[in-house]
Amino acid sequence: MATVSKSLKHKTMSTAAAEEIRSRILEGVFPPGRQLRQEELAQEFGISRIPIREALLLLESEGIVRIQPHRGAVVVELSAEEVEELFNMRILFEPFLLERSAPHLAPADFEKLDKILDRYETSIDKLDIDRWNDLNSEFHMLLYTHARSPRITSTVQNLLGECDRHTRIQLSNITGDRARAVREHKELVRLCRERRFAEAADFMRMHIDRIRVGLMALLHLDQTDATEATVGEQ
Repeated sequence: MATVSKSLKHKTMSTAAAEEIRSRILEGVFPPGRQLRQEELAQEFGISRIPIREALLLLESEGIVRIQPHRGAVVVELSAEEVEELFNMRILFEPFLLERSAPHLAPADFEKLDKILDRYETSIDKLDIDRWNDLNSEFHMLLYTHARSPRITSTVQNLLGECDRHTRIQLSNITGDRARAVREHKELVRLCRERRFAEAADFMRMHIDRIRVGLMALLHLDQTDATEATVGEQ
C-alpha cells in the first residue's frame, strides 16, 4: 500500500510540474527556443529531477516541447507549417462534428453554452488568457457533444489543446480579434438555435479559417521583423 501511495504522489508531482511548465510556455514566460534545464526546474519547484523529466516527456508528446540530443528540452518554435496543418485539420473535422451534433442540442445544452459565452466574454474583457482559452475549448466541445463520433471528437479535443498557444498569441496581440471571437461564438449558437445547421457548419469553417489567416499574418510579421533586425545589425 505504501508503494502505491508513493507512486501516486510521484505521479501527482510530475503532473503538477507539467501543468506549471505548460502554463509558463503558453503565457510566454518560457518563449520559443528556450532551453528547459531539469536541474533548474527541479530546484525551483522543490522536487527531484525524475518528475521533471516525466513532465517534459509529457509536454513533448503534446508538441510544445522538443527533447534534443545534447540540449535537452527546448520550447518548440511556432511555424507557419504547424499553423497550416493544425487549423486545416480543425477546418476539416469541426464543421462535420457540428452538423452531426447540432440537431441534438437540447435546451439545457443551449443554457450551458450561454453561460460559457458570458464567462468567455468576461475573461476577454479582463484579459484573463488562461480562462478564455479554457472556455473556448469547453464551448467547442459542448457544441460537438452529440456528434456520436468519439474518435474524431477525441482528435478535435487534442487539436484544440495543440492550438491553445497559437490562439493565445493571436488574441493577446490583436484587440479586434477578441471582440470578433465573442461575436462569432454567439452567431454559432444563434444559427444552431434556429436549426440552420448547414449554415452553422459553414460559419464554423469560416470562423476557424479566420483564426488561421490572422495567425499566419502574425507569423509573417514576426519573421519580417526578425529579418529587418538581422539586416540592421550587419
